[in-house]
Amino acid sequence: MPASEHPETGVRDVKSAARTVELLEVLSSRHNRPTSIRELSEEMGVPRSSLHALLRTLAKHGWVRGDSTGSMYMIGIRALLAGTSYLDSDPYLPVVQTFLDDLNTQHDETFHFGRLDGTDVVYLATRESSRYLRAYSRVGRRLPAFATSLGKALLAELPAAKLAEHLQPDPAALTPRTLVRRADLDADLAATRERGYAVDNEENTPGLRCFAFALPYSEPATDAISVSLPLSRLTETREHELIAGLRLASQKIGNIVRPLKDAAWT
Repeated sequence: MPASEHPETGVRDVKSAARTVELLEVLSSRHNRPTSIRELSEEMGVPRSSLHALLRTLAKHGWVRGDSTGSMYMIGIRALLAGTSYLDSDPYLPVVQTFLDDLNTQHDETFHFGRLDGTDVVYLATRESSRYLRAYSRVGRRLPAFATSLGKALLAELPAAKLAEHLQPDPAALTPRTLVRRADLDADLAATRERGYAVDNEENTPGLRCFAFALPYSEPATDAISVSLPLSRLTETREHELIAGLRLASQKIGNIVRPLKDAAWT
């Protein structure tokens, strides 16, 4: 992989560092599924011999872990510690978590806090419904922004000239309802801007509908909160209650965080 220059900063990538980052991102995208050196080599377009040396170095320092044969690898504990450090230092997370707790207690549905990162949304916090528990944490999970209510709430905030930077060039459908045609997505984002919140209608998980509001403490917004629930529990009254709760929470979060940001610059 040749060194490349970042189009905005003009800084050239260091080949070994760029390859290390790519490897860690590929392993983290496997959601704890062991991956062979052959799979990694094919996906990254890197010779197995080069990957083997890199994996051994990362394993030695705890960033990846291998099986007893040294042929299957997963993300390591050092990656978790780095991610935890990011969460611990985030100035907005403690504020948002308080409101997620309140929403979860009041409605007993699953609420999320996510951030736009490139073409994806990264989940930074989740409060699960007692009626819909998952066996794994969604914190750190990445999903394509165009296929989630969190992502669409944030994409709708972007200027038209910046939108393409946050869309995958060849989007793949996650469900039969995923909006992969650009015209369909543009129409959905226009509807999002008009009503003030985004809707995910089984677009990343069959049987689930989600609603999301962008958080108004930055322009354009980079963070959003959402609720997701099974269609079997969704009524018109329930939908109005959840949307009203999210709208009020997003306004209150913005009122708290903006003064904090202003104070940091005084």
